[in-house]
Amino acid sequence: MDLNNILSRLETDNEEEIEKLLQQYNRENSHTFSFDQKEESLRSKLCQSILTVLGRQVQPCCQRACLETLRILSRDKRVLGPVATKEGMLVLAGLAQLHGGEEGGDNQNGLKEDTLTEEEERVVVEALKCLCNVVFNSVAAQQVGADVQLARGLCARLHTTRAGRHEVGLFSLRLLFLLSALRPDVRGGLRRELHAVRLLTEVLERTLDVHWVGPYEAAPPDPQALPIPAEDNERAMEALKALFNLTLSDAGDEDGDHQLRLISAIMRHLLMLKTQTEEKTEEAHSHAVNLLSNLPVSCLDVLIDVPVQGGVEEYSGKNMEAVQVLLDFMEKRIDKQGSNYKEGLTPVLSLLTEGSRHHREIRRYIKAQVLPPLKDVKIRPEIGTTIRNKLVRLMTHVDMGVKQSAAEFLFVLCKESVDNLLKYTGYGNAAGLLVARGLLAGGRGETQYSDDEDSDTEEYKSAKPFINPITGHVEEPMPNPIEEMTEEQKEYEAQKLVNMFDKLSRT
Repeated sequence: MDLNNILSRLETDNEEEIEKLLQQYNRENSHTFSFDQKEESLRSKLCQSILTVLGRQVQPCCQRACLETLRILSRDKRVLGPVATKEGMLVLAGLAQLHGGEEGGDNQNGLKEDTLTEEEERVVVEALKCLCNVVFNSVAAQQVGADVQLARGLCARLHTTRAGRHEVGLFSLRLLFLLSALRPDVRGGLRRELHAVRLLTEVLERTLDVHWVGPYEAAPPDPQALPIPAEDNERAMEALKALFNLTLSDAGDEDGDHQLRLISAIMRHLLMLKTQTEEKTEEAHSHAVNLLSNLPVSCLDVLIDVPVQGGVEEYSGKNMEAVQVLLDFMEKRIDKQGSNYKEGLTPVLSLLTEGSRHHREIRRYIKAQVLPPLKDVKIRPEIGTTIRNKLVRLMTHVDMGVKQSAAEFLFVLCKESVDNLLKYTGYGNAAGLLVARGLLAGGRGETQYSDDEDSDTEEYKSAKPFINPITGHVEEPMPNPIEEMTEEQKEYEAQKLVNMFDKLSRT
């Protein structure tokens, strides 16, 4: 469609004609993500004209058409000047029914939520989508969003949003995530003044249907229960991303430790749940890992401090189900072909490393799974399909971060003992870590561990004298090439050797 024609008609047409005109533009451009630079100024003027129309008292159906057009235009960060102003952002915030800076904003949000018609709800959702695009693509809009206290309005909305208003809750959470990711000052205000860590924790409790049966213990999900509904899962993922931003540093309120332990318990509950697809389950576990990595390592005991039913006596009666889920997740990430190990694998490796370093039961359980007592030492440690083989291969990965994470994980499982590490990996694979730690000559790391000793198998003890310490396995004896030579061949080779020494002595 001709943009000049649209601009002229927006000034003269009535509300119904404007709605039809913009609906046609929206249909033609719904999948447009790259725009003609020659029409940049016209698209910027169109943004301004649409804001002017939205400033009038038009019907919700016309508002929705205008907002859909503005959402399409907001994909181009170069034309957002008219929208990224205080006036433009207030128009969008008003249509999204976010009244952060107004007195009594909390109550207003709650009352409006209960009386929204279906068409008005669609307007709210489209306005929230526009705000997400504009905030993501414009630094100026991020500043204005902080100035007009969008975050306060979003928190008020999340206090009252019902599960039935799925898209309202989803895009409110997404906008909160963007603001907390892009504006450190907003992040601080959310933690200290708006108590958003507690609020988002409550959102997760409602969304994941958490029922508490102890201080930090959620009722286990029914094995026969249906997977998390797709809509609930979507909202939970957005809440987890926002919580990740807010927990990058201390929660900062007086009950911070209690709140963070609650989050740990909810993450344990999430690890036990299933979603509609395996990919969505893996995504949920990934967000849980990222969030757990932000929490103090002392909170990780919540993952295993559940009643003894299902617990293993060998690990002081601790329940290791969540730890096993994390181990399975780690192995899936290792096996994922063509994946970005730095982003996909190192967070879970770091989480399990710190959990093992500070919690004896976690370390002992993981070591039993990853580094069981050695029996067959005829195969190099990096060759094979066990989790140990896969991790040893990662110790020589081209990415320094991946290589260090895998080596550190195995080192901690070996209680930071160089001798124990070399037993499982060989000197060649461990050399990088030992150089970085200054432990090439042997010894231990700085962390103090319990004195329980690892017992070697009889097979390992009998093979130990024949193990090549560099490769970490028993090598087949090399055949003696002289044995099959005739006397004439031996004399010929001896003469070649004499000639070579003669040449060397003359140079």
